[in-house]
Amino acid sequence: MNQSALETKLDDVAKAVGSVLDDVLGSHQLVAGTPHRLLNAMRHGVLNGGKRLRPFLVVEAAKLFGADARSALQIGAALECIHSYSLIHDDLPAMDDDDLRRGQPTVHKAYDEATAILAGDALLTLGFGMVGAMESLAPQIRVKLVAMLAKRAGAPGMVGGQMLDVATPTHRQSELEITRMQAMKTGALIAFACEAGAVVADAPDEDRKRLRRFGEICGLAFQLADDLLDETGDATSLGKATGKDQARGKQTLSALHGRDWAVQRLDALVGEAEEVLAPYGDKAATLLEAMRFVAWRQR
Repeated sequence: MNQSALETKLDDVAKAVGSVLDDVLGSHQLVAGTPHRLLNAMRHGVLNGGKRLRPFLVVEAAKLFGADARSALQIGAALECIHSYSLIHDDLPAMDDDDLRRGQPTVHKAYDEATAILAGDALLTLGFGMVGAMESLAPQIRVKLVAMLAKRAGAPGMVGGQMLDVATPTHRQSELEITRMQAMKTGALIAFACEAGAVVADAPDEDRKRLRRFGEICGLAFQLADDLLDETGDATSLGKATGKDQARGKQTLSALHGRDWAVQRLDALVGEAEEVLAPYGDKAATLLEAMRFVAWRQR
């Protein structure tokens, strides 16, 4: 599969996820009971484009085991709510203090800080509600997904990683310390996305573990590529500010070891991902192409 074919698939899933989220945020139950300003801020934070990589990974991982595509898409949309909440909060002045996200003003800039905090809170709870309400999945599958998501999005996962990020010590961190922080902050939700596809399909534990490992590798590559883009990219093509890590003294693996090391490490991670998914043969071709896209992307 060439990159243009993959980007077409990514775009198709992104549009489908956007449609699901638009329907949910336009539902009578939500519209009737939600303050107008809060609902608009939620829409601003989650319906603002983006590659929708995490939902794409859920859909493709589920497809690997013949699961219902519609159920996987719904889980992906719920995950995107939680991912978007994390971005809204991450952009706040107390966190990364960003003015631009996906080429648009961040939620606290478009509205205000209090509204941004509450919009993030609302999207977080909405995501869990969407998983719990999915009647197309057996109750035990829904419970399993909710428990997994709580762990990956919470203190042992993404939120814990954010805490390590904002509390970065002034001393030079080791590769292990940086990797742990990034695996929690960025990798946890990507690992969930891949494992969730197997769970939706009620795949055996061995397959779940294999997909989780693939997601962990993909998460490491995503963050390392992101760090490189922060150093070398431009705000117009990325849709967000660049050069932030260096300006704030943040420690990254690319800064620790240099650009050449980072490029070689990305190639090695792609090789690891290929080994993990080798048992699935050609059926895993799209997932592997997504991994290469993550590692070698230019925006």
